[in-house]
Amino acid sequence: MSKTFRIEFDALELGQIIDGLEVRASAWADTAHYLRTGEMPNDFFIVEECSNPEEASALAKSYRAITRKIQSQRDRQKAATTPSLSR
Repeated sequence: MSKTFRIEFDALELGQIIDGLEVRASAWADTAHYLRTGEMPNDFFIVEECSNPEEASALAKSYRAITRKIQSQRDRQKAATTPSLSR
């Protein structure tokens, strides 16, 4: 089983990490699109080093799963530290 790490970031740092992961996911999704269709997804597209669209799609999916996991943990922590407005 893999080791689990607990790492702390402030809100800005965490936002930058999530943004970076989203950029990587998009890059791999765009690469998969290009490899399947031969069409450039946008004017600034740079193909990732890959020749298999399924591999590129799997990498995009992996980056998105990591992003969702981080966002879920962030949201749970926000909810735990936000005072409720009960009367």
